[in-house]
Amino acid sequence: MTTFRRWVAEWRPPLLSRAALWVPQWFYKSDAFNAPQEAAMAFPHPQQPSFLLASLKADSINKPFAQRCQDLVKVIEDFPAKELHAVFPWLVESIFGSLDGVLVGWNLRCLQGRVNPVEHSIAMEFLDPSGPMMKLVYKLQAEDYKFDFPVSYLPGPVKASIQERVLPDSPLYHNKVQFPPAGGLGLHLALNPFEYYMFFFALSLITQKPLPGALHVRTSDCAYFILVDRYLSWFLPTEGSVLPPLSSSPGGPRPSPAPRTPAVPFASYGLHHTSLLKRHISHQTSVNADPASHEIWRSETLLQVFVEMWLHHYSLEMYQKMQSPHAKESFMPTEEHVLVVRLLLKHLHAFANSLRPEQVSPSAHSHATSPLEEFKRAAIPRFVQQKLYLFLQHCFGHWPLDASFRAVLEMWLSYLQPWRYAPEKQVQSSDSQARSVSERWAPFVQDNLLLYTKLFLGFLSRALRTDLVSPKNALMVFRVAKVFAQPSLAEMIQRGEQLFLEPELGIPHRQHRLFTAPALTGSFLSSWPPAISDTSLKVKSHVYSLEGQDCKYTPMFGPEVRTLVLRLAQLITQAKQTAKSLSDQYGESTASRSFLSWLGFSPADPYGAYPANDLDEMGQDSVRKTDEYLEKALEYLCQVFRLSEAQLAQLTLALGTAQDESGKKQLPDCIVGEDGLILTPLGRYQIINGLRRFEVEYQGDSELQPIRSYEVAGLVRLLFRLSSAINRRFAGQMAALCSRADFLGSFCRYHLLEPGLSDRHLLSPVGRGRAASRARGPRLSLRFLGSYRTLLSLLLAFFVASLFCVGPLLCTLLLTLGYVLYALAMTLLTERGKLHQP
Repeated sequence: MTTFRRWVAEWRPPLLSRAALWVPQWFYKSDAFNAPQEAAMAFPHPQQPSFLLASLKADSINKPFAQRCQDLVKVIEDFPAKELHAVFPWLVESIFGSLDGVLVGWNLRCLQGRVNPVEHSIAMEFLDPSGPMMKLVYKLQAEDYKFDFPVSYLPGPVKASIQERVLPDSPLYHNKVQFPPAGGLGLHLALNPFEYYMFFFALSLITQKPLPGALHVRTSDCAYFILVDRYLSWFLPTEGSVLPPLSSSPGGPRPSPAPRTPAVPFASYGLHHTSLLKRHISHQTSVNADPASHEIWRSETLLQVFVEMWLHHYSLEMYQKMQSPHAKESFMPTEEHVLVVRLLLKHLHAFANSLRPEQVSPSAHSHATSPLEEFKRAAIPRFVQQKLYLFLQHCFGHWPLDASFRAVLEMWLSYLQPWRYAPEKQVQSSDSQARSVSERWAPFVQDNLLLYTKLFLGFLSRALRTDLVSPKNALMVFRVAKVFAQPSLAEMIQRGEQLFLEPELGIPHRQHRLFTAPALTGSFLSSWPPAISDTSLKVKSHVYSLEGQDCKYTPMFGPEVRTLVLRLAQLITQAKQTAKSLSDQYGESTASRSFLSWLGFSPADPYGAYPANDLDEMGQDSVRKTDEYLEKALEYLCQVFRLSEAQLAQLTLALGTAQDESGKKQLPDCIVGEDGLILTPLGRYQIINGLRRFEVEYQGDSELQPIRSYEVAGLVRLLFRLSSAINRRFAGQMAALCSRADFLGSFCRYHLLEPGLSDRHLLSPVGRGRAASRARGPRLSLRFLGSYRTLLSLLLAFFVASLFCVGPLLCTLLLTLGYVLYALAMTLLTERGKLHQP
């Protein structure tokens, strides 16, 4: 540090701007970082001038990333909290980026170990829960420093609530809101160092937009995702207690002091509860209490910050407004955001299920329990459930109908299966026999009834609008059906619905704010009539707290949902048939592909039909997977909703999924009207999702159809002029020849008459009325000579003839003779076919 002290002695105030933020050298190569133009947009931190801060800013430009981290470690160890206090806000922003997203910081969301192993290792070591950055946090925490955080960057519902002078119901914001003095910049929160650090860390997932080059970043390999996992494992341990913070001071950091009271009173709504730690400490008198009681606030703060910043973007009122089709789109999470939330939910299940069996029983509540054990019980129902439900509701209703919904789906299914993350492993069974859900999980199913039933209905409505022929969409239907088909789970859900639908005899007017499950106390429960069981009351309170007092509940096993399931079963059956049909068409087209087609020349298509199927992209393996997924999904749905094969067969027949006489092509579902075929809603669904289609054919003059890619444009136009001149010159003679009844007339009709429109498959009766008026007489067509395939065939014929010493003139005569013989045979076959027609 002698170099640094010598620099301080000779220091003159440089012209430093926020462009001098500490950014890794590997990120300077990106075009996304244009600090001189963007620095003015970032949130300023009003601090007193600090020589240490100025030195670190200067080093951030001149020194490599590894050297800067080493210097920071020394600074954190050697300097007192008074000097580090001014450095902390700048350092946090230089790591996680500015709140407005302009400065990207270290860009942890794109920092991968397999791409930048050195920088990744250094960053992870520096930001580790036991690393230097956390030591700095605890060092400042011990001195009771506060840092201002602008309210304008909080999630929408929280920001709106505070701006309306209404205190949010989360304890995270209590006694932290500060109002600006005259001429101030706006509302802000007074946060302690740990809260300030976690606020920036959690919000960087949302505020920092991914770079164009980061489209193919594996989320599980990026530094941010790994840090989230480490913080969860450290502060929400599944084994043992929370480790105390590392500190060089003998006494260690003292607990955070009581928050200051806001200067302006708030009209808070609902029931507000003090945090678990505060409630514990307010009654604690023994100095030899569990050391974890002094540190449980970090676990609670971490969870509340993650939930508030990642999930609390929708309120109950906002959710109800979003049901309107005219509602504007609100916050929309990214796929990476959803994956991180899924990681949080999986760890919370493991955290909550790490209680010992004697601690889970109701009698355990009567005995003294540690704050950590109490926190494990309340973590999910108190802090997560409502916000997660609204988050999932919005995703189910507004996420695009594509394969990216798989991330949301897996997050939902992870929450629905806490038994997968329980410490005790269930007995492994054979693949043919699924593992049964233990009765131990019935209370969880009942306490989360809407997340099973209402969200299943939301998924059902999405599945009915997606293309089930796609393997990715078929996989999602299979996953949901498989989860709900686990033995005993459907019965638990059905029992929960029966408890909710019990008559509400003597129950006072609903007040959904009072029906929060964690808020129910013995005195509150004793005021209710004994006719309603405690379990029934818990289920009702759960539904009312999430949906409001005027909710209209649709039973999952009621007739409405059963009708939708039957419709989904119909579409699954139809999608299986469509996939099989496409697979057969693909096989036939492959088998009949000629040598010229293999060279890239498509066969001539005189009527311009363009068959549309995507099997060339899907492939046979994808079709096979689709069939397997749909087959198993249909089987699971039949198990859950007790559908019989007779019902499926009857509904399949009613839907019209039986194939036509050809066994291949099927028209979309439609009815015949006065002006032709009219699509039904089912038919529109089939066309939109590519399940069925009309055979589109060119119905005009074949000579005037657009020039195709396999034709020579100039040659086609020249041949058209030549054939038109011949037709005008010899029109009378050709008509006379075609009118003859002998073999010569048949021969001429075969070559000079094209099939009339009346002989084609017309889809609209309007076209049939005009077919007669557009009937054309005999004429010569030379357009086939303008095809690349015809020209290449002639060149190959002349080349092969030259190998046998056959000249061009003789080869032309042989080709003409061969065609005449072919035409005579086709004429005989055509006439014979007409004789056998009725």
